[in-house]
Amino acid sequence: KRGYPATDHYDEMTGDLSGFRAADFSLPVPEGVAFGWYHGDFEKMRQAVAQVDETWPQYFNEEQPVFCATLNGEIASFCAVDEWENCLLSNGHNRVGAPGCVGTVPAFRRKGIGLKMVALACEELKKMGCDTVFIHYTGVAHWYAKLGFRVFLTQYFCRKRL
Repeated sequence: KRGYPATDHYDEMTGDLSGFRAADFSLPVPEGVAFGWYHGDFEKMRQAVAQVDETWPQYFNEEQPVFCATLNGEIASFCAVDEWENCLLSNGHNRVGAPGCVGTVPAFRRKGIGLKMVALACEELKKMGCDTVFIHYTGVAHWYAKLGFRVFLTQYFCRKRL
């Protein structure tokens, strides 16, 4: 309204993990895809991450739990998994977990691997005692909505030439 056109936006999303089950969603993936916690060479993980976003490898190391999907021994999809004690959704009574820096290596995209990986990572968060999921700073809310997550906040980036 004051000459600041929106140049971009991102969404913050949430979901209830109490009744969440990956099996409740139709999430077919190619045969041979395996899902689980990553325990391999983190340099290999950082190389896969860099194919998705060159600024993310710094967030992937031996101290950061990473859930991933592999196919034929190759990293196909990945996400950092954290419990967020203090975030927008924390209220002192709930435990909030977040799959972050979610990515699928370009060669493995559009096969359903990433979405199923996020669903299974959310089941892991639930096993860790989390009851709320926090999808932070995403530009693909429609994708996460397939798992029942909802947008609770949209932030717009605006710029005005002075």
